[in-house]
Amino acid sequence: MKIHIILFVLIGVALSFDVSMYRTHIHNYDWQPLVLNPLPQVGLEDLPASFWWGNVDGKNFLTYQRNQHIPIYCGSCWAFSATSALSDRIKIMRKAAWPDINLSPQVLISCEDKDDGCHGGDAKNAYEWIHTANITDETCSPYQAFGLDNGVGCSAMIKCKNCLPGRGCWAQEKAKIYGVNEYGEVNGEENMMNEIQQRGPITCAISVTQALVNYTSGIFNDSTGRKELDHDISVTGWGEEDDVKYWIIRNSWGSYWG
Repeated sequence: MKIHIILFVLIGVALSFDVSMYRTHIHNYDWQPLVLNPLPQVGLEDLPASFWWGNVDGKNFLTYQRNQHIPIYCGSCWAFSATSALSDRIKIMRKAAWPDINLSPQVLISCEDKDDGCHGGDAKNAYEWIHTANITDETCSPYQAFGLDNGVGCSAMIKCKNCLPGRGCWAQEKAKIYGVNEYGEVNGEENMMNEIQQRGPITCAISVTQALVNYTSGIFNDSTGRKELDHDISVTGWGEEDDVKYWIIRNSWGSYWG
């Protein structure tokens, strides 16, 4: 079984760190979009002041929160943001039907060789790779926090395996796979809002400051002006409070962050 989705990626919205271990976004300047069906645009004045896929008429269309830092630290934010946004779009397509499908970041950090596994990458490359090679889910490719750069390279077992008592483990045949038909970029408030509302969450490369690492609650406003992109997250919605507009993002640092 193969499910295709249309997926678009945002690179370079202004959020803003200076902690080198988190610098795991590696921008690919040679990447080319594959856009077959341009999205019809709704004007900014006609878009709602707030929208969030975590609560659409009382229903949650987001998959579960993740943590890239266990069982050991791994700079795989790019793979987590890519699979989180894509898993959410599958859930939206399936109208939030049970069970959730959570795509495997492990497949990307082991098999997608344009990037550096646990030492960083670009979510755009992830979607290009999924378009060509497809991806499985975490029920048969769980996260190990090791990739092609530090000892766990690509194999049929990494893509999907099963295990039984007395038999050991083997590559699982007839695995369910998922793909994307097209991929591209969006930039700017209006384009981001259109893409998120009409199709689902988007990935985003951000610049991270120590203040963001220590964020606990409320609207985060970076005051440093730092613009070096070094971390990937997904954007799941937006809102406005006391005339202050904000994006609702999902990180991959576990439920402990924020």
